[in-house]
Amino acid sequence: MSGTLNKVMLIGHTGDEVKMTYFEGGGCIGRFPLATNETYTNRTTGEKVSNTEWHNIVVRNKGAEICEKYLKKGDKVYIEGRIKTRKWQDDQGNDRYSTEIQCTDFTFLTPKTESGMPQSATPSMNTPQAAPASSTPNPVQEPIGEEDDDLPF
Repeated sequence: MSGTLNKVMLIGHTGDEVKMTYFEGGGCIGRFPLATNETYTNRTTGEKVSNTEWHNIVVRNKGAEICEKYLKKGDKVYIEGRIKTRKWQDDQGNDRYSTEIQCTDFTFLTPKTESGMPQSATPSMNTPQAAPASSTPNPVQEPIGEEDDDLPF
């Protein structure tokens, strides 16, 4: 196969509010941290171990505005996107690197009653309900892949 793939799928909890940056041409970028957790039992000690990984999420334009409006710290969200590493220089002129997830799709997973979202809004960037003015309830996210499966798992 000669092609390549850069795809990330995350389900986690937001670590802060969405921070917005607006540009002259009318575009904008929203940034927020996302925490994913891994829990396992140490075989030698039997102790339960939990590790948290933090991801820097970047979402653009209309998606950023939707996230800013509806996402709150601690909300659960599904993020789909690609990994991007940026190079920049600090105040001393040293090269620094930041790895980010460039979000191409998202779905809010926190129940509306917990997040304070109005009953009529369940935004998702990939559906017509993404525009808050025309949002309709969509409480169940369909699984990705084949719908009618005879597999027992």
